[in-house]
Amino acid sequence: MPVTLRPEIAALPPYRQGRPAAADAFKLSSNENPNPTHPAILAAIAGSNLNRYPDGAATALRARLAERAGVSVDEVHVGAGSVSILSQLIAAAAGPGDEVVYAWRSFEAYPSLVMVAGATSVQVPNLPGGHHHLDAMAAAITDRTRVVILCTPNNPTSTLITTEQFTAFMAKVPDSVLVLLDEAYFEFVTDPHAVNGLDELQRHPNLVVLRTFSKAFGLAGLRVGWAIGASYILDAARSAAIPLSVTEPAQLAAIAALDVEADLLAGVGDLVDRRTRVYAGLREAGLVVPEPHGNFVWIAAGDETTAVAAVLEDHGIVGRVFAGDGVRVSIGEEESVDRLLASAARIVETLPKAAENARLG
Repeated sequence: MPVTLRPEIAALPPYRQGRPAAADAFKLSSNENPNPTHPAILAAIAGSNLNRYPDGAATALRARLAERAGVSVDEVHVGAGSVSILSQLIAAAAGPGDEVVYAWRSFEAYPSLVMVAGATSVQVPNLPGGHHHLDAMAAAITDRTRVVILCTPNNPTSTLITTEQFTAFMAKVPDSVLVLLDEAYFEFVTDPHAVNGLDELQRHPNLVVLRTFSKAFGLAGLRVGWAIGASYILDAARSAAIPLSVTEPAQLAAIAALDVEADLLAGVGDLVDRRTRVYAGLREAGLVVPEPHGNFVWIAAGDETTAVAAVLEDHGIVGRVFAGDGVRVSIGEEESVDRLLASAARIVETLPKAAENARLG
């Protein structure tokens, strides 16, 4: 007789990362930072003592982040990527019979994190154009709701939440409900109206802000995320964490990245400029996409998604395919831009229904 497993977990597909690309193609499926690793970070990693366990509390890194944000060390938590902290916080706040509200489509890990915790997902469809439907999300909160997740810029639609929208939403959320503001792509945002979670923490004690070193800081291969919020909430996350999961190389690399933050953000600025050109070029080709605020663009292709992905691949572009919804394409190397824009023109020419789906969002 086989081992008895939780049926909902056995039926849950594992997380699938962005598909790799052939040697002559560009892998734009994982929202990775294409800029090379900074020499200072490589030097810091070279000093790692791999025969020793890491500091399980990530004391030095948390102290740097606390100083940077103007909070106490206890109000900072570090995990193996922000997704691990999301998992810890959901598990700490929600269990069987509880509900977690989030927009859909949004980060694809949310449903599995909720299910593993034993809680129930309440998915609220996005507005046309890929924005969170914040009024509908507020209306979906019940006495069973324990957590609400907001993602800005939203992955995969690259849309954002403004400060005004966030303030109006939080006024409708009970203080007993934990709000997780997932800002993994915050450093790519240039819109002055966008919410900045760190500015909102004092006004909303039920808010936890999550960010990462994976994207703007280029440490995706080392997995370092961080969160700021009330110490008692983060203590619960720490209790739910896998011990020693943030390695010493990861901690040293993150501290080194903070030391050279200005250099890294200059590279982010180059990617934002490239994103602006890609967005303008896609629209000029006749492909309407939401204005992007992360390091990626979203092509809402509906039931033509597979065909759109094939056109992209014919031009050497491997995007992240969300069957029946669309394709997310990261902003990658400069050399990828012409191929992406050529594929957009081809999509408009050969797949008019896909182009119409993108326009409708």
